[in-house]
Amino acid sequence: MISWLDIYHVVSATVPLYVSMILGYLSAKHLKLFSPEQCAGINKFVSKFSIPLLSFQVVSQNNPFTMSPRLILSDILQKILALVVLAAVLRFWHPTGARGGKLGWIITGLSVSVLPNTLIIGIPILSAIDGDAAVNILVQIVVLQSLIWYNILLFLFEINAARTIPSPRASIEHRGNDNEEADKEQEPKEEEEEVAIVRKRSSGTRKILLKALVEFITNPNTYATFIGLIWATLHFRLGWNLPVMIDKSIHLISDGGLGMAMFSLGLFMASQSNIIACGTKMAIITMLLKFILGPALMLASAFCLRLRGTLFRIAVLQAALPQGIVPFVFAKEYNVYPEIISTGVIFGMLISLPTTLAYYFVLDL
Repeated sequence: MISWLDIYHVVSATVPLYVSMILGYLSAKHLKLFSPEQCAGINKFVSKFSIPLLSFQVVSQNNPFTMSPRLILSDILQKILALVVLAAVLRFWHPTGARGGKLGWIITGLSVSVLPNTLIIGIPILSAIDGDAAVNILVQIVVLQSLIWYNILLFLFEINAARTIPSPRASIEHRGNDNEEADKEQEPKEEEEEVAIVRKRSSGTRKILLKALVEFITNPNTYATFIGLIWATLHFRLGWNLPVMIDKSIHLISDGGLGMAMFSLGLFMASQSNIIACGTKMAIITMLLKFILGPALMLASAFCLRLRGTLFRIAVLQAALPQGIVPFVFAKEYNVYPEIISTGVIFGMLISLPTTLAYYFVLDL
């Protein structure tokens, strides 16, 4: 059972994040210390330096040989289910706002619903429930996010950024013909035009994917995570250690990554006219996605793979944790609905503890 001391530890882990955010908000809103260009530069520093080094640190310090295959599969299945649900909803619901299109909404929905803040918020909360067993499971979830899901998210962002404005469809006019012979002459021309349109679309799709792939491969977060995986393999298999000067250099920048990300969030909120930047309706939808859809999908995934005991409980509870801050940094960098994700971060952390406890008591019945 969670004690008052455990709650104090949770609050102690959460308050510094809000302090960083409030400092960013005040420095831009009232003190006018940063211009919009400088705010964008701070977010870019977090995106290109702090988060990649933090990802390397997390991945490289985890033993890949002791990870639970069933946990990995349940996590993957949850993301697949989320993608299917979001795609099905968007097939019938056309939200307002052309920025990013349906792909942008899918990226946002995935960020909000199935990418929780396990590193800072999750470990204090769930370790109070299940101790070291919870910490070991959560570390694996963090590694999966850094190694797989953040990279997939980045690739989707790159595809969205690489999409060009669709060329107008060639209009195929059916001209009035005086006789059937003229109609027969027109049909081959129409077929040629249709084939040309299809080929042009296929060529455009290939160019978009190629451009997105090139940008993705050169993104610092991509090779930082995979280098981290390689080094973890060498470290835990052969016992190799990083030189002290390299290890300290990585820690120096990565340790402040989450604080800088929250500071960037505060800068962004200062540029908005309202604290609830996405509006009350969208904020409610965001909370439903995070605290209802995410855990429900993980519950379904855990049942399918027959997770039991502590592994089952922690897998579901971590899905009920508040939204992670890293997706906001990426959304701001690519300008894909950052106001929605920022709202999810701010208000998700406020209600995370009572929500997680509620799920804990339900699962304990």
